[in-house]
Amino acid sequence: MAKVRILPDRVANQIAAGEVIERPAAVVKELVENSLDAGATRIEVEFRHGGRSLMRVEDNGCGLSRDDALLALERHATSKIAEAADLDRLASYGFRGEALPSIASVARFELQTREAAGDVGTEILVNGGKFIHVRDCGRPVGTRIEVTHLFNSVPARRKFLKTDQTEAAHIVQCVRLYALACPRTAFTLIEDGRVVFRSPECSTLAERIAEIFGRQTAAELVPLEAMETGMRLSGLIGRPGVGRGTRHEMIVFVNARPVDSRTLNYALIESYHESLPKGRYPLAFVFFECDPAAVDVNVHPAKREVRFRSETAVRGFVIRAVLERLREIGSAEAGNRKLASDVTVTLSVGKAAAPFAPVLPAPDLSHAQPERRVLDNMPRPRSAAPAPIENRESKNENPDWRFVGLAHGNYALFETAAGLVLLDRRAAHERVWFERLQEQFRAGAVPCQRLLLPLPLELDPIASVLLFDRLAFLNAHGFEVAEFGRNFFRVEAVPAWMEPADAEPFLRDLLGALRDGRLQGKDPDVAREELARLAAAKAVRLRETGGEAELSALVGQLFATRHPLTSPGGRPTYIELNHGELARRFQK
Repeated sequence: MAKVRILPDRVANQIAAGEVIERPAAVVKELVENSLDAGATRIEVEFRHGGRSLMRVEDNGCGLSRDDALLALERHATSKIAEAADLDRLASYGFRGEALPSIASVARFELQTREAAGDVGTEILVNGGKFIHVRDCGRPVGTRIEVTHLFNSVPARRKFLKTDQTEAAHIVQCVRLYALACPRTAFTLIEDGRVVFRSPECSTLAERIAEIFGRQTAAELVPLEAMETGMRLSGLIGRPGVGRGTRHEMIVFVNARPVDSRTLNYALIESYHESLPKGRYPLAFVFFECDPAAVDVNVHPAKREVRFRSETAVRGFVIRAVLERLREIGSAEAGNRKLASDVTVTLSVGKAAAPFAPVLPAPDLSHAQPERRVLDNMPRPRSAAPAPIENRESKNENPDWRFVGLAHGNYALFETAAGLVLLDRRAAHERVWFERLQEQFRAGAVPCQRLLLPLPLELDPIASVLLFDRLAFLNAHGFEVAEFGRNFFRVEAVPAWMEPADAEPFLRDLLGALRDGRLQGKDPDVAREELARLAAAKAVRLRETGGEAELSALVGQLFATRHPLTSPGGRPTYIELNHGELARRFQK
């Protein structure tokens, strides 16, 4: 039996690195936190190849002396806490003293630093846990850390890294979180020599959000401020009805620390239950503050998970605060609409209405001729059923159904020889549109319509990179999107099945699917299928009423598809109750 022995420091550091340094973004996170704890007002982050080959973080913080710099590379050496009781009054981002030795043990680590009281700086080079040199250097007050060849001493860990694009997205997301947490600190982020974003010192959170996420996003937000005993909630939240297809823009901070809190996230989602449709997520940048002793940040090595002493109290406070703010906004908007209505009535029936010419109704353009180049393949208006799908490899038999009526606007009831059929109009339309769009994408003949006035589209840096890399793909499928500046694009044409007003939310949802990995660009066929699935859901617009001819035509088009039984999302398009089931239900 092997004897018990103490592991060498180098091995212990590499084991600790497995918990602390999960990916390149974790390195950037730890270094940025150290810069903020050092009081930096300017931080510059640079990385290359997703952080594999280079990560550099430079700040103008207080810096370190030579002795402190050497001591900082020892395990559990920190200036943040001195005893266990300090964990209940944490005012810093870091406190464990594991980050620097862990990073230095699995990469080539170069540290340059100088404090204000020193005449010269200190340079320390460590490669895979081995000290190479310690010498003087010239540099301004502050610290510069350069990490290269990450996981060079543990090559097995490199195999678990994702693509450069994925790792880069995590780094960008990490830096912008801390940029939001500290708007009074100037941040610069550089990827492969290209500036992703440069945000100067901002006096307010709204200015920082506009710098990073775009002014279109900032314009959709309203301030939030609420307090209860021992708790405070502040920040910016989206107006009622403003949502996103993913949770990437629902960001929460606890005592200025960006966290992943199920308690706060679900409280926000529940607060918007009546303000957003199912499947949409609120737009929110909220800061929750409480007594440090009431929250435990020492739950996970990455410190992104926190645990509240009273989860129920926190959840209830957040729901009450957000709901009250949303109701205030709703009441104010309702009052504005009423005021506008009163003004309109006054102008219409009052004595002052005589000098005004009558308002003529807008011309009906439903029968206007479309452009010649898109006429042949132009789909029918959304309120009508899509055009029949042709060139099928095999056609399903059109069933003999007799239309009975509509139920709740979305369900069509048919009588058949075997019993009754209840058809989901939306699911049926989505199936027909899905297969029609698939054929158009496959043939490369997507009808489109140019816009008289291009639509502006301002995105955050991650979404901008994703969109820029897929402009050729989108432009080959009915869109015409052009880059028009840093994180700014113009939509000059949209597919014929899309209303121009739907272009921006559709593209944002599409980018959300890309970030979630639901829309992969490696396989063009898979990408086209997912694009057709998203497009089919947007293309369907149901009228409140539908006639027998329209619904009978829809049934014929549905059974001309390859898979008439389900929608593109897997929901059934219709259900059938045969005579036996009806007899059983009525106990005959």
